[in-house]
Amino acid sequence: MSSRKIILAIDGPAGAGKSTIARRLAQRLGFLYIDTGAMYRAIALWAVRTNTDLADSHRLEQLSLAAVLDLAQDGSVLLNGEDITALIRTQQMSDAASRVSAVPAVRRALVQKQREMGARQSVVMEGRDIGTNVFPDADIKIYLDASLEVRAARRLHDLEAKGDHRSLDHVVREIRERDQRDSTRGEAPLRQAIDAFLLDTSRMTIEQVEEAILKIYRDRTSNGKELGR
Repeated sequence: MSSRKIILAIDGPAGAGKSTIARRLAQRLGFLYIDTGAMYRAIALWAVRTNTDLADSHRLEQLSLAAVLDLAQDGSVLLNGEDITALIRTQQMSDAASRVSAVPAVRRALVQKQREMGARQSVVMEGRDIGTNVFPDADIKIYLDASLEVRAARRLHDLEAKGDHRSLDHVVREIRERDQRDSTRGEAPLRQAIDAFLLDTSRMTIEQVEEAILKIYRDRTSNGKELGR
């Protein structure tokens, strides 16, 4: 197996299946899984805890630069040594993270941290600007997408599993608004990289998506044939 560090970048809108697929691929390949969305949620949590106005870009930048973020192999997220994995998976933190991630100074601070993580070992990194901004020279770039209706149904299922019951129309509206914010923000907007492989997951199972990406991986890397068997 080659010792060369591999960057597998997965981008796409909310509900496209990025987190699920990225975790499975990282486990399959023995790479570190980096959920960049969790990093923005962590800053959002710290901001809420410190009563920071989510429109205060200067203070948010300070928090982002000072934050010590650790992402464990098991998916745990630590902020300044505290395990906040469960705390950042609420709808409140999702909404707050969406606002925080639109602040250019925050994105610049966290992108630097993400690049440092990617420089240390092979990673599967997912987010909304990995292939276009964080690692424009990533070895493999995947853009996952799905219809709005399918993405909303998936999000609704996840929310209900957590005991959060709301209407499908409500979730559709939330995702549409999130798509609008992500695609129109001034700093690193959501878009498909020119050299990214587009996978529409609307009618694909998790296993089918995983195998499709592994095939791309094997085709694009010299050591891929030894992995993901």
